[in-house]
Amino acid sequence: MEVECIPFVKTGYFSKIIADYLAESDSIKEFYEYSPQLASFATAIENKKTTLETRSVLSAAIDSQYKTAELKLEKYEAVSRNIALLKEENTFTVTTGHQLCLFTGPLYFIYKIVSTINLCKQLKAIHPDKEFVPIYWMATEDHDLAEVNHFYFKGEKITWNTKQTGAVGRMNLEGMDDVFEEFSKYLVDYSNHAEQLKTLFRNAYLKHNNLADATRYLVNEFFHEQGLVILDGDDRDLKSLFVPIMEAELKLEISSKKVDETSAKLSKQYKIQVNPREINLFYLKGDTRNRIVKSGDFYEVNETTIRFTEEEIFEELKNKPENFSPNVILRPIYEECILPNLAYIGGGGELAYWFQLKSTFDFFSIPMPMLLLRNSVMWMDNKQHNFFKSLNLSLEDLFEPQGDLTKKWVIASTKEDLTLAQEKAAIESVYTALASKLAAIDSSLSEHLKAKQTKHLNDLDQVSEKYIRTVRKQAEVETRKINYLKTTLYPNGGLQERKDNFSNVYMALGAEMIELLLGELKLPTSDFTVFKA
Repeated sequence: MEVECIPFVKTGYFSKIIADYLAESDSIKEFYEYSPQLASFATAIENKKTTLETRSVLSAAIDSQYKTAELKLEKYEAVSRNIALLKEENTFTVTTGHQLCLFTGPLYFIYKIVSTINLCKQLKAIHPDKEFVPIYWMATEDHDLAEVNHFYFKGEKITWNTKQTGAVGRMNLEGMDDVFEEFSKYLVDYSNHAEQLKTLFRNAYLKHNNLADATRYLVNEFFHEQGLVILDGDDRDLKSLFVPIMEAELKLEISSKKVDETSAKLSKQYKIQVNPREINLFYLKGDTRNRIVKSGDFYEVNETTIRFTEEEIFEELKNKPENFSPNVILRPIYEECILPNLAYIGGGGELAYWFQLKSTFDFFSIPMPMLLLRNSVMWMDNKQHNFFKSLNLSLEDLFEPQGDLTKKWVIASTKEDLTLAQEKAAIESVYTALASKLAAIDSSLSEHLKAKQTKHLNDLDQVSEKYIRTVRKQAEVETRKINYLKTTLYPNGGLQERKDNFSNVYMALGAEMIELLLGELKLPTSDFTVFKA
C-alpha cells in the first residue's frame, strides 16, 4: 500500500477559517486558547486542573455504562486500565465526538477516533510522566434520526426505518433485522471479509437493547486494544457535575449572549457555523427532546404542555439533572466541565463552531481545549490506482473539478500540432526550391512537380486525419478513466470520507485497514492522506 499526502489547502475542500487556523493567521488567533502544535500541550497540561471528586464520579460513571451495556471490562484490559486511570491527577484526555451513525456511517467517523488514539500515543512519548486517555464521546442525546439512520455500501443507501423520536441513543433496535437482511443481500457478491462484517453488524445491532449500547459494542470491537474509552453524556451522575452551569444558563441565558458577541467578530471575515438559542438546553424525558424556552415568568418545553415556574425548574434540575440536555452550543462546555481534557479533535465544521465558544469558556472559567483538525483520508483500490498512474496524474490534479481536469489532460496530451502545419510548410518549401532549380532546365517539369506536391500534401492530410482520430480515441478512453476516478473517489461530487462507509474499504483489507490508519495518521497535520493499493 503506497501512501502519499497533499496539503489540505491544495484540495479545495477546506474553508478559509480552517486554512487560516492551520496557518495560525492573526485574524483567527483571538478565538482559540492554544496554538495547534504539540509543544502547546505542556501549557494545556499545566492549565487543566480537575478535582479528584470530579475524576472519581467520571471514572465510576463510565465503568457503570460499560456494565449496563453488558461489556465486561475484565475482557478489555486496556480500556479497564484507562477508566481507572481517569481517577489519577496525572491523567488527561483527548476527545472526539460523533453521532451514533448506523454501522459508523461515513468513513471519517473512524478517522476521528484513530486521530484521537494516535495523538495520545504521541503525547505519552513526549510526556512520559503523564497518562493520556483517548475518549469517544457518543452523541447519544441528538434527536436528528435522519442523520444517523443509514450508511452507504457500494453506492447503495442502507436505511433503518423507525418512527421513534427523541434521543437516538435511547432508541430500541426494532427493525434492525431488516437492515441486516438488506446489508447481507449486498454482501453476497463479495467474499473477502463479508462474514466478518455480517458478524459485526449482527452482534452490535441484533444483540443489544438500544442504539447507544450497539454503538459502544461496535466501536469497542475495533479499538479496545488501543484503550479507547467510550463515554455517554446521557448520564445522571455526569450531569450532576454540570448542574451549576445549566443553572446559570437558565437564569442568565449567558451562552447566547457570549456566542453572539464572539460571532459578531468572527462574521467580519468568516462564515458563522451555528446560531444560539436564548436558552441552549433541551428537556429530555422518555421519547421527547425539546427546547426549553422562557415565556414570561415560566419555563416551557417547546411543542409540549410541560411548563415550570422558576422555582420548579430549578428543583427539577437539582433532583433530576438527567432530564436536561445541552445543545450544540453547551455540549462542548459540558465535555470540558467533566473531563480532564486537553484537546478536541474534529472536522472543519466542528472546529468552526468551537471558535464561536471562546468567550463562553472564558465566562465559566473553563479552559478551552486545543482544537485539532482530524486526519482526512482517501483510499484508491487497484483499478483506481492503475487509472491514476496511466493518466500520469498528480494528487493535485485529482482534486480539480472533473471538467477542468479533463480539459487539462486533453490539452496536455495533444501538445503536438495535429494538423501537421509545420510538416506541410516544409514540403511546400522543398517543392518551391525544386521548381526554381528545374525551371532553368525544363519549364515543362513544373506541372509534374505541382502534381507531385499536391499528392504529397494530400497524403499528409490523410496522415493528419488519422493522427487526429487516434488522439481523439485515446482521449475518449482517458476521459472515461477520469470520469471513473472522479465518480468513484468523489461520490456525488463530495469527499469519499463523507459518504462511503468503512465496509467499502474493509471488504478489501479487513482488519489491515485499521492497522494502516493507526500506523500512518499523526496529528497535528496540514496534509490529506491518500492510500493507494
